[in-house]
Amino acid sequence: MLERSLMTTTRTRSASTTGLLRPVALAAAAALALAGCASDAAETTTDAAATETDTDPAEVTVTHAQGETTVPVDPETVLVFDFATIDTLAAIGVEVDGLPKSTLPGDLAVYDTEDYLDIGTLFEPDYEAVNAAEPDLIIVAGRSAEALPELAKIAPTIDLSNDWEDFRGSIEDNARTLGQIFAAEEQIEELITALDADIEATREAAADAGEGLIVLTSGGEVTAYGPGSRFGFVHDELGVTPAVEDVEEATHGEAISFEFIAETDPDWLFVVDRDSATGEAGAAAAEVLDNELVAETTAWSEDNVLYVDSVDWYIVNGGLGTLQRITDEVASALAG
Repeated sequence: MLERSLMTTTRTRSASTTGLLRPVALAAAAALALAGCASDAAETTTDAAATETDTDPAEVTVTHAQGETTVPVDPETVLVFDFATIDTLAAIGVEVDGLPKSTLPGDLAVYDTEDYLDIGTLFEPDYEAVNAAEPDLIIVAGRSAEALPELAKIAPTIDLSNDWEDFRGSIEDNARTLGQIFAAEEQIEELITALDADIEATREAAADAGEGLIVLTSGGEVTAYGPGSRFGFVHDELGVTPAVEDVEEATHGEAISFEFIAETDPDWLFVVDRDSATGEAGAAAAEVLDNELVAETTAWSEDNVLYVDSVDWYIVNGGLGTLQRITDEVASALAG
C-alpha cells in the first residue's frame, strides 16, 4: 500500500490577522483532508483491481488418469517418475529436480549427474528421498502409476499415463496439462501443430509404401505388434498398412517364428531391439534377424528394414518430443 506523508508549514502572523483567517483556514484544511482520503481510497481500489487482473493464478486444477488434482502453477521443485513426461518437459525447456536414475539409457544418460536427485526406480520410489526433497509437484505414469496414493501424501501428485486406445490423443492431452502447469501453453500448441502436420505428411507417404510389420527382439526371441498395440502408432496414426491385422494386442506382443515373417512377407520391417534399449546382454536385432527365412522377405531384399531408436520406442515411448522423433524416423525411411 502506498503511504503518504502530509507536511504542514506553520507561519507566524499578527494576532489580528490570525484571528480573521482561522475559520477559513480550518475549512480549507478540512476540505483538503476529505479530498485526500477520497483520493487514497480510489487509488487503493484501483491498485487492488489491477492486482486481481494482472497476477497469474497461483494454482490450477488439472484432470489426469487418476482424477483431478490442484497443483501450483510453475512449481519450483518437481520430481518425475516418467521418462515420457521428462521428454515433454525438455521440449519446452523445463528442468526436473529429481527422477529415477537407476537405469538411464541413451540420451537419458544426461540426467545421471549430481544436479538431479535420485528418487528410486520407476516401480519403487525412494519415499525418504522424495519426502526430504520437499517437492511442489510429483508426476507419475505407466510403470509408476500405482505409487500415486502414497506419493500424494507427500505432495500434489498427478498421473500422466498414456491411453493405448487413444495413444496420440492422450500424449497431446498430457502435454497440454503440462503446458497449463508450467505456463507454457503456447509452446505446447506450437509443438502439437508441427507434429500434426508431420503426421499428416507421413500418412501421405505411407499410402503407397506397402505393408509393414513391427517386431521386437529380446533374448533371441521375436514378437510382433499390430494396430492398437504399444507400437501401433505406426499403423493407427502414421498410416502404414499392417501386414497382419490380428496380431495380439498385448503389451509384449505375440511371439512369432521366422517362418511367420517369411510367410507374411512384409514390404517393411520396423525392428525394436529391446536388449539394446534396456542394456541387457544379448544378440543384436540385426544378428537375430539375419537368417535365410527373413532374407526371403520383400523388406529384407529391398533394404526396407528399419532398426528404430529402441530407447524412444520402448523406454520413453509417450513424450511429445518422442512422438515427433518417431514420426520423423518413419517418414525418413519411407522417403528413401
